[in-house]
This record gives sequence, structure tokens and C-alpha cells, in this order.
Amino acid sequence: MTSRTAQIRATARSDRRAAEDMLARLIHDLFGIAVRDLAINLDRYSLNSLNGFFESDEGPCFFKFHQEEGEEAMRGEYYRADLLAEAGLPVDRPIRVSSLPGEQILIYRRRSDPRFSDLLRGLDLAPDAAAMARALEAEGVLNDRLLAVAQESLHPITPTQSQAEPIHRLFHERLVEPGSRAYPGGRLSGFYVGKDFELPGLTLPWEVLAHAPLVIDGMAYDRTLAQLFDEAHARLAPERLADAGGITAHGDAHNANVWYERGAEADRLVFFDPAFAGSHVPSLLAEVKSTFHNILAHPLWLYDPEEVAPRWQVTARLQEGALHLDSDWQPGALREGLLAVKARRFWRPWLAHLAAKGLLPPDWEEVVRLALFLCPTLVMSLRAGPGAGPHTPASSALGLMAAVRAGARPVAGEDRLVRFFDAVRPRGLPVQG
Repeated sequence: MTSRTAQIRATARSDRRAAEDMLARLIHDLFGIAVRDLAINLDRYSLNSLNGFFESDEGPCFFKFHQEEGEEAMRGEYYRADLLAEAGLPVDRPIRVSSLPGEQILIYRRRSDPRFSDLLRGLDLAPDAAAMARALEAEGVLNDRLLAVAQESLHPITPTQSQAEPIHRLFHERLVEPGSRAYPGGRLSGFYVGKDFELPGLTLPWEVLAHAPLVIDGMAYDRTLAQLFDEAHARLAPERLADAGGITAHGDAHNANVWYERGAEADRLVFFDPAFAGSHVPSLLAEVKSTFHNILAHPLWLYDPEEVAPRWQVTARLQEGALHLDSDWQPGALREGLLAVKARRFWRPWLAHLAAKGLLPPDWEEVVRLALFLCPTLVMSLRAGPGAGPHTPASSALGLMAAVRAGARPVAGEDRLVRFFDAVRPRGLPVQG
């Protein structure tokens, strides 16, 4: 039976007014709140969720819910804001929570603060050195806190404890069929298998694209898309990720789940929507979503695909069986600054701490890379073409380029991700691959 949240999300795509009426009834049924003037946001960041505002006798409210395929059978506990607050993480606590599978929704008091995602998008389009410096420092302070909580909460976990964590819904469980666990299944099958990709000047069936050697901006990479998905299915199996211990973490802290609080001297970042938070989150997964979606997904190509073609040149060609993808896209100073902050104030000291505690597996880089690879490929379809999502041929190609760079390594030379992993690798550990 389809859940009510799934019905609302499906309806919102074609009839937002009807979806708003359905959602108002759901909120009233769950919480006994009289809902007035409910409006769903037209939100580029809500790839798997809905959010918006309504009026009630309790004052202006903000709502958000996350909805996944097969959610009715979800395992584990959800929306654990108290867990994060008690651990010392900055988190906005909801005034109402429903964690029932298929009817999961959070109600907050409405804020005037922008989300960090919106503030950063504005700075991508209109750089402001002073505002960028404040944003980067707020990001740094948040990562200092993330690191401290991770270090304080790190502990050995069992495969069973790992399996129970909801964060796997964002990674491994999108590769397999709900219930049967058949591979390839889930979003991997639904998005890609048996379908055609429209790239700039080129259309390829998945069976060709998946197995073609990849050459990106003239640099050959060591694995195909099919190999990356196969390796992610094997290595990111929930029970296998217990080897690096567990921590207390949000798990899905992309910047559309982060408020930007402006202060007189400094600004502050505050989490909300802890749909996948937990106390046994596999330690190498905890900050993967934030690393990709806040940094490597920008500027513009993932969340604003229509902006790509007017701004950048992107080409694709099949030559001697290899797929060549080229572009003049650049990440920009803001996202490079965010990557440097994430490397210096979280990843480098965190990996060193895991190594010192004997909890850093030899293939740690492979784990992080494969998880980064799954972020863009399974959060939404990267395919452009009939029946696909919002991607254009140009943004589809940029998405594939970003995903492969995250998961695979150049056969020779170095790219942005090689430099990142070199910067965060604990001293004395060999380069993998």
C-alpha cells in the first residue's frame, strides 16, 4: 500500500494545490493542529522531500518530510533531534514529530533565517569576499564541533548495529530492490538500467555507457560506471561498514538542512531535519553527504541543471569504445574554499583519530570514494532524455564527470579529488589503488 507521504509527493508534481490539501489533512490527523494557508515550497533542493509553511493556532510553522521508496518497511529510528542535541551538535528541535513509516513529518516554528544552501548559491552567482569569509568561518566552526562530537562518541559497533542505522537508506539500499534485496535494483535499476542517456551530441544506451572506459577532460579513469556500482554494492553493504566504528551524527547534513544564523560578530550554522541521524552511524559515512552535496555538487549542475548550457561548454564523444567527456566548468573559489575547510577541520584530523584508535580500515579511501560516487548518481537520475528528470544533456554529462572523479582515480596524473585525498590521508599510510 502506498504511504500518504508518497501519495502527496507524487501529487505535488502535477497538482500542487491538491497536494497541499492532502498535506494539511495529514498534519491535522497526526497532530490535531488546525492548519491554515499551507503552501509547499518550489524548492530545487527537495529532491526526496517536501517542505513549506502554514499558519496555525501555535503560530507560523515550517514543515518538512523526507520520503523514500519502500519507506513503509524502513528499519531503525528516525528524526532523532534530541540525540544530536544531547551529543552537543547545533540542531533545531521540532515542535511536533511523526516518525511513523510512511507518515514521517517534522513541524518547526517558522524562522526568518536563510538556509545555508540558498546563501551559498547567492554567493556562487554574485561573489562577495566579506560574506564568503563569514560563511567559510561558520563552516569551519561547525566542522570543529562535528569533529569533537565524532571523537567523543566513537565506539566499536557490531554488523547488526550498523545494519539498523537509517543512513544506509541514502547509500546501499538505493542499489537494491526493497524486500528481495536483488541487485541491481532500487534506484539504480529504476534510473538507469535499460534506458538511454542523452549527452551533448550523443545518445547512448545504459549497457554501452555503463561499460565504456571513461576519459574526462583528457584524463583516463581506472573504472567504469558498472564497476563502481558493483564495488559500491559489495563494500558499502551495511554489515561491512562496522569495521570503522560508529558515531553520533546527522548523516544527511546537506546545506538545505542547515540554517544560517547571522550574528553581530560571527555567523552560526544549525542543523534541522535529522531524518537519518543515529548513534551508531558508520564513521566513514557520516560526513559523505555533506562533503558531496555541499561542495562537489556545485556550482549549479546538480540542483540547477538548466543553468549549465548557457554558462559552460560541455561535449561528449565515443572514440574507440571510450567515452570522452570534456567541459570548461570550474568549481569556483567558494566551493574550493569549502572543500579546503572540510579537509582541514574535519577529514584530516578525523582520519588520523580513527587510525590512532585502530579503527581505520586499509581501504578507507575506497569506502569514502564509493559513497561519494553514490551521492549524485542515486539522489536523483542523472539521465537526460524522455521520461527522465530535470537534467539536460549538458548537466547529465557534468554529473557523470563529477561522479566518476569522486569514485575512480586517474590512470595517470592527479585531479581535484586525488589532491583532496592526499591532503587528508594520515601520515605513513600508502596511497590505495
